[in-house]
Amino acid sequence: MSYFTEPIYFSSIILGSLYHADHLSRAMYQRITEIEDLPQSFSLNRPLLSGISNAEARQPGKAPNFSVNWTVGDQGLEVINATTGKDDLGRPSRLCKHTLYSRWIRLHCKLSCTLRIRTVRPSSYHETKQAALEYHSAKQTLFRAFHKAGLGAWVKKPIEQDQFAFAT
Repeated sequence: MSYFTEPIYFSSIILGSLYHADHLSRAMYQRITEIEDLPQSFSLNRPLLSGISNAEARQPGKAPNFSVNWTVGDQGLEVINATTGKDDLGRPSRLCKHTLYSRWIRLHCKLSCTLRIRTVRPSSYHETKQAALEYHSAKQTLFRAFHKAGLGAWVKKPIEQDQFAFAT
């Protein structure tokens, strides 16, 4: 999204019955409050954190093995097996990298003359991600803040996961 807009920040986050104020704020921003030298359009965001007003008692046990998503314009909810990333018919989620990248390519073609990052259409998902230099600078700054706070290194996925092209 760095091609199209400056960073977008949540103003608030609301969680259900598993909400714990201290745990959530620590996970979201407290561990890296000393982050320094972020690129100009980036900042450490501290959204309002809240739980629902009629929280159920916490039910300890295994997390659900499904995920549900919906956005404005979707025909309905999408229920995805959290283990496979696919629906019950074996189709990949509308939120998978390939689907999101195909939408990105269509948007890039329509808006190429107004982009924040001017480049020819990248040939792969990986190349597209690498061209977002300001984002990568912010990401490296975050990794340094993790290291400085004694939080260890960010676990990286195999690069092969991002080396795919969009076939029209």
